[in-house]
Amino acid sequence: MDRIAAPVHAAGGPEDVTARQDSTVAIIAFVVLVAALIALFRFPPALDYANHYARIWLLSGGIREQPFPEIYALDWKRTFTNVGIDLLATWLGPFVGADRLARALLFLAIVLPPLGAISLHRALFGGRHYWQIAMLSLGWCATMIGGFINFQIGLGMALFFACADLRLQRRNPALLFGWRLAAALLLTVMHIFALGFYMAVVCGLEFSWRFDVLRSKAWLTRLAGRLALAIGACALPPLALYLRTAALPNAGGDGLGLVWNDGVIPVIMNLLSAITTYVPVVDVLLVLPLILICTRAIRAGDIRMHAGLAVAACGLLLLSCVAPLHMLGTGWISWRFPIMAALVAMAMVSPFANLKRRQALLLALVVNLAVFGRTGWIGWNWWLAQKDVAAVEAVLKKVSAGAAVLPLGHEPEIVGDFAHSNRHFAWGLDTFRHLPTLAVPFSHAFVPTLFTAKGKQPLTVLPPWSEIAVPEGNLVSIGVLSCPEMMQVYKAYAPYLSDWRRRFDFILVANGDIPDRYVGDLMPAGLTLIENAGFAKLYAIDKAAPAEPPSAPAGCAAAL
Repeated sequence: MDRIAAPVHAAGGPEDVTARQDSTVAIIAFVVLVAALIALFRFPPALDYANHYARIWLLSGGIREQPFPEIYALDWKRTFTNVGIDLLATWLGPFVGADRLARALLFLAIVLPPLGAISLHRALFGGRHYWQIAMLSLGWCATMIGGFINFQIGLGMALFFACADLRLQRRNPALLFGWRLAAALLLTVMHIFALGFYMAVVCGLEFSWRFDVLRSKAWLTRLAGRLALAIGACALPPLALYLRTAALPNAGGDGLGLVWNDGVIPVIMNLLSAITTYVPVVDVLLVLPLILICTRAIRAGDIRMHAGLAVAACGLLLLSCVAPLHMLGTGWISWRFPIMAALVAMAMVSPFANLKRRQALLLALVVNLAVFGRTGWIGWNWWLAQKDVAAVEAVLKKVSAGAAVLPLGHEPEIVGDFAHSNRHFAWGLDTFRHLPTLAVPFSHAFVPTLFTAKGKQPLTVLPPWSEIAVPEGNLVSIGVLSCPEMMQVYKAYAPYLSDWRRRFDFILVANGDIPDRYVGDLMPAGLTLIENAGFAKLYAIDKAAPAEPPSAPAGCAAAL
């Protein structure tokens, strides 16, 4: 591999001496702060986390507690990827406990991607540059707040594996091939996108530090051979696992189920997912200093870059623009590439590596303020969310074991107010839709929206409960209970709404302290309010009440 020699500076006075940079203290402080946030806030507003928590609890031994042996079963042949946390829950959960394991996995999902980027940067450039502190900011992104735990952990694993790959590239080719087989197997099991990320980084590392080598036909021939071997080694494990699996994502669903990012605005929103958390404007403001640092370094000519990783980052960025938003029962596909591109982009450059003491201190101050400012912003939103979590826990105490809980919500008229900024992330997506699934570990009750997707989770629902379960679900507005036309629209992807009076025992309403945009606080007859905790409300269902309301409220028309 081509290496870049560090510039030689002439000796001079104290102000001319290149300052020593050390990012270690800031990195340790960030890791400790993230650990403290997770220790303080049991259920942070990360969309999928509560649902993963409930499944981790079942796989850690809860599935053997009543009434779950009659509701759920395990079938590991349903999938070959996206099962990393499920395997860990099965192996480690009984020993360490579901709560500790879930928190540890969330911690890894936050810190592993930026730490992996830092490790790769140190392997490429050497030293502990202050720029590495800036990479910690990428611990917070849309896929993290979305609770994509397998995906996030997989990104970090891919970067650390790429560091090992870099050290092996000039050693025994057989050893390198074997390492790539093992790495590809582990990444496939964790998340298939993590394997794709690893392949992109490895191919970038196989490329030269310089672009001018492209003029050599002999070098291009050797590169093609190396890339073919790398891709072949990485493709074998997923192919072998695919041949033995019983189902792919969205098996029996709507085919490919393609949904695209239509228009310029959705593409821009898609690209910003690499930095977006609860309020996009705040995220942009907090990341802007890091962008200015890099642009200033480019203008000053004080920047080093790995050409191969630059090609990989551009390829990932292009994929984020052309990839579908939804496919094969998997959402936010295109949102996964911007964070990959950002991690590679920050690891591939070393801006301001040779600064005088005063300049280095200013750089350290700016990146620390940006990174820990963002982390403070996340902590603020996590603190706000604890009132909502406490409300859900309060109402779940009134749910009897073995009951069936129908999760619904109030859909707000306006999204994005700072008083409830924790309840939404990215571009108006809610963070609380899966909190009702906590009824599984807390109340030993059934919730129809627990993750049980073929091709993605080993957990399956047994009949007759499978008749009122969906593999992945959303919170539906309470308006469906009072609006027959609205009910017909939503039953397509929430079939458990059919005959809901007979099949469910309770209704848990989330976001209940904000009026629903369609029907306000109106609930149909035959429901008894058991507990009102503000954000969460619990109603008992009178199964003998009329199946349809006598007349639909005026707000029903607005829902259609």
